[in-house]
Amino acid sequence: MLKRLTVLNLAIVEKAEAEFASGLNVITGETGAGKSVLMGALELVLGGRADSSVVRDGEQSARVEAEFHLSGSALESVDAVLSDSGLPLCEDGVLVVRRTIASSGAGRVWVNDASSTVATLRRIGRLLVDIHGPRANQTILEEPFQRMALDSFGRVDRAAYESAWREVASLRAEIAALEGAGDASGEIDLLRFQVAELADAHVTSDDDDLPERHAAAAHAGEIIEGANEITEALGGDGGAADILIRLQPRFAATARHMPDAEAWAREAEEITLRIQELSRTVADAASRIEADPDALEAMDERLAVVNRLKRKYLGPQASPEDSFSDSVAALLESKRARLDALENRDAKLDEMRGRLASLEASLEKRGAELRTARAAAGSKLAKAVTAELHGLGFLKAKFGVRVDAAKASPSGCDAVAYMFEPNPGEGARALSDIASSGETARVMLALKGVLAAHDTLDTLVFDEIDANIGGETGRAVGEKMRSLARHRQVIAITHLPQSAVFGERHIVVAKSVSGGRTRTRLEVVDGDARVKEISRMLGGETSTGVVGQHAAELLMSARG
Repeated sequence: MLKRLTVLNLAIVEKAEAEFASGLNVITGETGAGKSVLMGALELVLGGRADSSVVRDGEQSARVEAEFHLSGSALESVDAVLSDSGLPLCEDGVLVVRRTIASSGAGRVWVNDASSTVATLRRIGRLLVDIHGPRANQTILEEPFQRMALDSFGRVDRAAYESAWREVASLRAEIAALEGAGDASGEIDLLRFQVAELADAHVTSDDDDLPERHAAAAHAGEIIEGANEITEALGGDGGAADILIRLQPRFAATARHMPDAEAWAREAEEITLRIQELSRTVADAASRIEADPDALEAMDERLAVVNRLKRKYLGPQASPEDSFSDSVAALLESKRARLDALENRDAKLDEMRGRLASLEASLEKRGAELRTARAAAGSKLAKAVTAELHGLGFLKAKFGVRVDAAKASPSGCDAVAYMFEPNPGEGARALSDIASSGETARVMLALKGVLAAHDTLDTLVFDEIDANIGGETGRAVGEKMRSLARHRQVIAITHLPQSAVFGERHIVVAKSVSGGRTRTRLEVVDGDARVKEISRMLGGETSTGVVGQHAAELLMSARG
């Protein structure tokens, strides 16, 4: 969730810091006090667009900083992006994002105190906060999200279709590669030569350690001489083992007067056994060294073949985990397969096209099954969201989900669109085409209420979601936001007291003029201060009197 937002020299805000809590946070204040600046600041730290015009007049730069506290899947998702981008991971689940915009137009981004880019910030931001308001790029309006949410809501199984799609895509790529070969006579000649060269080399597992065996054979005399000296020093007469064996009586005699010497004797015996074993190992290894000049010459010739194949066919891209023989075998197999495909291209293409037609028919069938499942899920989703809309003041509105046949893609053979009909007879329009931000925001709220179990984002932001609605509907909006806030953080900017009273934290944005400059301040209000703010929103000036009493009653009723 968003824990803290700090703003410096952004628009009319000279310096302000907001501390947010879990649950429902409401932000209120007079028009022009700077509430929209806070939303703009949040959008900036989520990767939104910026230009020099946002810098406060007379200042060199603006700065926005946000601190997020993450856990569970949100933390895993963000850490994955940070790791992929080479940025520090979140320590104890804390993510700190900082962005500056200079009056000259330049800007910088830091993520966990490491320099980053706006593109990376945008990737991270999409995992943190979903903003719904007049300036927001609302993910719920995008077709991929609508399809994903529908599938989650309806528990639509895409596995069979996705498997069929992968088969079709793979075979199409093979056919395209074979069709694009053009005059393949030159490639065929080259492949024939390479296949023959690799096959005639008769590479086996004996070639895997050839360089080591060759190095040993080339220095056989030196190795044998050194091994003989080592074994003599370790296990020969007067060697290390012999010395320790002759010392055993001395250990025994000492142990009669000093008990610790018994442990010395046991340790000396263990060391003697290890020395003897080491001596035998060295002698055995030396006995396998080939000192035969003819054998060395044969290894010279074979090593030349192995090195030539490595340079010509494997090179630096060879995996160090694969043996030489396995790499050559895999390469030979792939070249034989390619040669066979080119030499019998027409027959291969006919066979592959026939197989593709069969797979495409299967894909079409799977796509139709997926479309049917989505349509059924869409009907259920439409009923659920429509019911939510009626509770939010859209008494005659209808929500729908349209699932149309479309060109096959990795996601299906259909296109999903959320539809909205605000009033009977007006006709349903795609949700993305709704002009009114107030309508859009409340439809979003209804959708979020239904899809809450499938939404992975920790923080939802609603900017003036209750614009242009009455008191009773405003109360319903407030209740719905508080309901959503039981399982995630919700931040709402509102002008409606009937909504604001449901906030679990209430932040007031106020402005003042000092030294000829407008300044914005933020204050968390509670008790009488909150009653006074609700009174102001109702049209009063104080926390007393009839308006103040009404404000107190609203707050009390929201606690019930």
